[in-house]
Amino acid sequence: MTNIDEQGRPEPPLAGDETATLRGYLDYQRATFEWKCSGLDARGMRTPAAASSMTLGGMMKHLALVEESWFSEKLRGRGATAPWDVIDWEKDPDWEWRTASDDAPDELRELWRRSVNEANAMIDEALSEGGVDQLALKKWPDGRAPSLRWILCHMIEEYARHNGHADLIRETVDGQTGE
Repeated sequence: MTNIDEQGRPEPPLAGDETATLRGYLDYQRATFEWKCSGLDARGMRTPAAASSMTLGGMMKHLALVEESWFSEKLRGRGATAPWDVIDWEKDPDWEWRTASDDAPDELRELWRRSVNEANAMIDEALSEGGVDQLALKKWPDGRAPSLRWILCHMIEEYARHNGHADLIRETVDGQTGE
């Protein structure tokens, strides 16, 4: 049974196995990010904090890309899908950050949720085929490949880092604070 906290986030299991614990923490970090972006209009999604140009909308689009990149492209060895498949990343490496201000908040939320749902489906596939020890199908240039365990830990770190940014930006937008 999953406990849900006052912000609607699923608490990671206290005594789960390795897979349940890793997925529990990733789901918790994702839910924290969703909470920080909830209820904001376009102005709120475009507001940066301090001297940074980083916005919650840009972060949401970036995390949607990161979900697809790690779970679809690297772990499962699949090609990029829309909107990522038509971007010239060498010419515009920060495309997702730069273009998010052109997107409606609901479009950004849908893109991110779809990426998370697809990533979860690919995690389920991979777990059914070989567990957390299984290696990503797309190898790094040096021939090594990270395990699903490594990718899950990396994604927890990615969300935890950006959740810190989201805290600062959300407080700048409307004063909402917490965790």
